[in-house]
Amino acid sequence: MELTKYNHATVVLEQDGATLVIDPGTFTPEAADLVRRATAVLVTHEHADHFDVDAIRSGLDANESLVVRGPAGVVEQLGEHGGRVAAVRAGDAFEVGPFSVQVFGEEHAVIHRDIPTIANVGFLVNGAVFHPGDAYLVPGVPVQTLLVPTSGPWASTAAGVDYVREVAPERAIQIHELLLSDAGQQMNVRMLGTEGLGGVPTTILQVGETATV
Repeated sequence: MELTKYNHATVVLEQDGATLVIDPGTFTPEAADLVRRATAVLVTHEHADHFDVDAIRSGLDANESLVVRGPAGVVEQLGEHGGRVAAVRAGDAFEVGPFSVQVFGEEHAVIHRDIPTIANVGFLVNGAVFHPGDAYLVPGVPVQTLLVPTSGPWASTAAGVDYVREVAPERAIQIHELLLSDAGQQMNVRMLGTEGLGGVPTTILQVGETATV
């Protein structure tokens, strides 16, 4: 399986000619094109940096085989499109093309006590790649590649280190980085990595760069 990193939270997984897009948000200029060509789209939660409503609506209109899965709030905004858009929650599992997906977690990380939390789920794809959305979700199962958020009003380096330690993946790849300078990204990855406190090989993928996972 191949993973290609795009801006911020968006990643694309490819296998056997099928494409799975996770969290195509408004920070990702290519979101509409990625969605239009996708086999399926997974959305962890309804914040705009993870969920470009217009891009996904356009993709559903252009690609009659496209399916979308996400929390109920995502479905409420998109409509069901004849069952192609469906809600998922913790404990669900489903298959789409060559991809087997398990769903974990329930809530977005706390941004501030004055801001209500919303639903947020994490997706484990093919038992290998885990995208937690905006939460330090610990799936409680083995993870080969953990996608680690490194910036955001809810995120911190210390919490990221503890998260990597608890999940204990074989490797980590940075996501959700757009609020950090290059120097800030490098610092976070050093802290998470084998020579830092996290102790896990951690990679920065540039936009458009691909890794085998």
